[in-house]
Formats: sequence, C-alpha cells, structure tokens
Amino acid sequence: MKSSITRRDLLSAGALAAGGIALPRSASAESSLPSMMGQAEHVISIWLGGGMGQIDTFDPKRKGDPANRKAGAYYDAIDTAVPDVQVCEHLSQMAPLMDRVTAVRSVHHEMIDEHAAATNRMHTGRPISGTISYPSIGSIVAHERGAANDIAPPYVLIGYPNVTRGPGFLGARDSYLYLTDTSRGPAGLSRPDGITPDRQSRRERFLATLQQNGAAAAQQRLADYDAAIQQSLKLSGPEFNRVFDLDREPDDLRQRYGGEFGQRCLLSRRLVERGVRFIEVSHNLNFLNGAGWDVHNAGILQQHKLIQEMDTAVSTLILDLEQKKLLDKTLIVITSEFGRPPEFDSGGGRGHQGRAFTCVLAGGGLVHRGAWGETDELSKKIVSDPVGVPDFFATICAAVGIDWTKNLYAGDRPVPITDRGEPIAKLLQS
Repeated sequence: MKSSITRRDLLSAGALAAGGIALPRSASAESSLPSMMGQAEHVISIWLGGGMGQIDTFDPKRKGDPANRKAGAYYDAIDTAVPDVQVCEHLSQMAPLMDRVTAVRSVHHEMIDEHAAATNRMHTGRPISGTISYPSIGSIVAHERGAANDIAPPYVLIGYPNVTRGPGFLGARDSYLYLTDTSRGPAGLSRPDGITPDRQSRRERFLATLQQNGAAAAQQRLADYDAAIQQSLKLSGPEFNRVFDLDREPDDLRQRYGGEFGQRCLLSRRLVERGVRFIEVSHNLNFLNGAGWDVHNAGILQQHKLIQEMDTAVSTLILDLEQKKLLDKTLIVITSEFGRPPEFDSGGGRGHQGRAFTCVLAGGGLVHRGAWGETDELSKKIVSDPVGVPDFFATICAAVGIDWTKNLYAGDRPVPITDRGEPIAKLLQS
C-alpha cells in the first residue's frame, strides 16, 4: 500500500528542492533496482487488435454453451509443459513451450470497454489526456535504449500507423518506422526507379550543403526532425533493406511460420538480428473470420482460425529465437485492448471485458512459470496477484534494463515513465 502524502510533506519537499538538495528514492525502490533489472536487449510486441478472449485462449475455464446461453469457455482445455497450467485446445503448439512463457492472467484496467480508448491505454499505459500526449511503450523503449546498431532504427511497426503507437511528447526521434507488406521494405525508404545511386548521392551532398549553410535548429522539435531525416537516408541503403528479403530464409522455416502473420513474425526476428530494439507486429487479418479478435455474434464461429494462426507463428518464433540463441535476449509480449466476458451475446459471440484479461510474456530471460495471477471460475474477476497496466509496463521496462522508477519530461513537467507501476518481481528474481 502506498503511503499518503500530506501538504506538509509537499512543502518540505519543495523547500529541499529549492535549496538544491535532491530528494532520494525510497530505500526499497533503490534496493530493488539491481535485483530486478533484466538482461533482455529487444522486444517483439504482438498486438491482437479487437480483444483476445482470455477464457478462449490462455485462461480456459469450464465449457460453456452458446446455444443455451450458458457462460463458459468455447473450447476444451489441454495440459501444458507446466503442471496445473492449461491453455485452449487450439494452442497445441504453444502448450509444450509454456515453460518459456508466462500468461499474466490478472491484467486489468479501468477504461470504458471501447476499442480506441482501450487501445491507447494498452500502448501508452495511461488514459487519454487532453493536456499531454503520452508516448507508447515502443517509443519509451526506443528513447531509453536506442537502436542496437547504427544502421537500424530503434522502433519498427509492422502494421498500420496510429497515434497510440507514437512518441507523444518525446518527439519524432523516438517514433517508428512502419510497413504493412512483408514482401518489400517500407515504401518511404524505397527509391523510385529513376533515382540511381549516383543521383541519390548528389541529392545527399546538396542537402548536407544546405544544412551546413543554414542556421542551427533552435527548437528541439526541428532538431529531432533533422535527425529523423538523417536516419531515413541511412536506412534507405541496401545494407538495412536486405533485412526485408525473406527469400533468404530456408523454405521449410518460412512454411513453419505460416501465412502473412507468420511472415511478419519471421521478419521481426530478422529485425532483432539487425539491431532493432522494439518491433510491434499487428495481427489484424480480419479475413480469417470476418471480424478479427472482436468476436461479437457470429464472429466467434471461426475464432479458432485466429487462435491457430497465432499458435503456429508464435510457437515457431519462440523456437527460432531459441535456436539462434536469441530467446533470452528477446522479450516477446502479446497484448490486446481487453478480454472477453464468459457470457455469450444473443448471436453466440462475446462482448468486451477490461476488468480481468490476459497478456503474455515469453523469453526475455524472465523466470517463467506458465501463468501468473488467477481469476475466478469464469475468468470474470481477479482473485489473486492483480497486475495493472503500469505494472505490466514496468515489467517490460525492467526486463530490458530500463529504470521503471524514473521520470521522463514533457517540457519541464516530470512524467513517471510507467505511471508508477511496479514489476512482477517473481518473474525477474530467481
């Protein structure tokens, strides 16, 4: 429980600050930092837009009956590599790998169960504000760690761009490079056919001359914009763009990953090898069931196809990273804007539920246990080890060696990096 702060405490703190005396962290926060700082170098964040139903995937419960409106799971449960931890029958490839995975079953937020607000919450860790634009977790990791290689961007989004994925007050330098098609690199980095290497070099020399003769950017925002231009020029060369040539991978490996979503996951592994720090992979292929993960009404009838596709791609990604000695260095995160309730709607599908749902962590050097947190008999209420979104973000930060207790600054305004979240200590301490 957090201690309350009185007006006298605030006045005393102000006096100390005015006198030039820095306020120390609490002793408990200071002592916990070294023991909970992980060694992961990269994050692959898999976004299941629409709302993955925890009761139908990583937190299965007793079987329900949509025809008779009996609340419960849509599928049977199967055992996993971790005793007493089960998953849905359509996660058959993930089941034997759950000793490398923790399904955090007790995530919750207080947002209205509406997609845009909840998506923002699950990317920035905060409610929408009218006074400040908060950075996404991808931009936070990019800001704190940067790219692991000079010819790589720190943050790549494989999916459609959106303000919730953006840098907020951190500025353009910590934004993302995005692409929507794995068959080629980002369109903005592909030169038109008429631009030969010599012509590109002349253009770059001319730009350099203009910048040298011009006044230095007085505003940080303009300086960040210039830095983004320089990075884009660096990334448009052949050395970085080879990462998008998936044909270099063995045919059998590409087949194991599966369709377009699987190819996105394969590309994410190649981006990790190239030095990208944070990659978000969107699973927004609605044509599989006509609704994506937002399974109201008849959308639930083909939900198993989405689950199977995720199962195939993510299990292959885990094994691929492990084979290349990258799994402990790469934290895989699976998130969604909320979960689904155990009750069935009039069409046999499910509504939205933000008060109890599941997010998943894999690899990253964590002390995995198959599952963390517990919900009731219908996965409707949390009964142990609740994990707020700031706590989940603090766990990600700690895993990649970021001080989750520090402040970022929106101008002169201090902003806690994770809205005062606390990591799940038992996943970080053996």
